[in-house]
Amino acid sequence: MNMLRRALLALMGAGAMAATQAQTWPDKPIRLIIPYAPGGGADGAARLIATQLGKALGQTVFVESRAGGNTTIAGIAVARAPADGYTLLMTGGSTMSVLPLMNDKLPFDPGADLVPLGMVSRFPFIVAVSSTLNVKTLAEVLALARAKPGELPYASNGSGSMVHLGMELMAHSAQVKFNHVPYKGFAPALPDVITGRTPVMMADWAPISAHLKSGALKALAVTSAKRWALLPDVPTVAEQGFPGYEMEIWFGLYAPARTPAAVVMRINDEMRKWLVTAEAHEAFAAIGHEPAPSTPDDVRQRIAAEQKLFGPAIKAANIKSE
Repeated sequence: MNMLRRALLALMGAGAMAATQAQTWPDKPIRLIIPYAPGGGADGAARLIATQLGKALGQTVFVESRAGGNTTIAGIAVARAPADGYTLLMTGGSTMSVLPLMNDKLPFDPGADLVPLGMVSRFPFIVAVSSTLNVKTLAEVLALARAKPGELPYASNGSGSMVHLGMELMAHSAQVKFNHVPYKGFAPALPDVITGRTPVMMADWAPISAHLKSGALKALAVTSAKRWALLPDVPTVAEQGFPGYEMEIWFGLYAPARTPAAVVMRINDEMRKWLVTAEAHEAFAAIGHEPAPSTPDDVRQRIAAEQKLFGPAIKAANIKSE
C-alpha cells in the first residue's frame, strides 16, 4: 500500500509540475529544428512560422538546421529533448507517414515519440526538365523512358524522398522505368538537371523558380489535383493520362511526446489564428506554399491516410530510405 501511495503521490506531483510549467511557458527562447539545409522552401516556411510564433508568444523562436539522415537526425534531436515546449520540429509529412514504411529500423518512433501541433503549409511538386531535352509534354518524357527502359535519368533530393516516391509512382502507372539518380538535396542536383546530364526532376517551387523563369528548366506538370495558381498554364499529371494521381507535400509542427496539452493547444491556437490571415497567404505564396491551418487530430488523420495510400506502392517498388 505504501508503494502504491508513493506512486500516486509522484504522479500527482508530476501532473502539478506540468500544469505549473504550462502556465509559465514560455519564459525563454524556443528552438525550431528543421531537417533541411538553409535556403530552401522548408527553411523559408520555418522562418515565417517562427517569426509569427515569436510575436504571439513574446519569446524568440530561432530556426536551427539539422539536415541529414533522411530527416532522422532532426527527428531524434526533438524526440529526445525535454517535453517542455522549448524544442520543436518542423518537418515534411513524409517523416511521419512514409519514412516508417521504408525503414523498420528507425532510431526513433515518429508516431510514439512526437506529438503533432498542427500543419504549417502545403504545396505541389513540379515535374520539370532541362531545356536541353527536346520535349514539350510529360507524354514525350514518358515515351523517351519507354523507348529505352532504365536509361533516362531523373534527379531526386535523396533515396526514399517524396520526389523518389512521386516519380516511381508515376513511372509505375505509366509502366516505364527511369534511372533514379539520388542527390543530397536539390541544390547539388540542379546543375546536372540544367545541363541535361540528369535532365528530369520533380521539385517544389522554391529551388527551381528562378530557373523556370530564365528558361533553363521547363515545367511540364504539377502534382496537385487541380492546376496550381502559380503555374496556371501547366497541366496536372492527372490531366495528362493519370486520373487520380495527386501528391501534395506538407509541413507540420511537432513537439516531444508528453509535452503538456496546454502548450500543444497554445501553439496550435496561435498558428491557426495567423495562418488564416491574408498576410500569411501572401507570405507563403512568395515561397510557393499555401498556409494549412489544422488541428493536431487533423494531422494524425492525414498521416494515417497517407500510410494507407503509399504503403502498397512502397512495398511493390521496394523503396528504401537512405
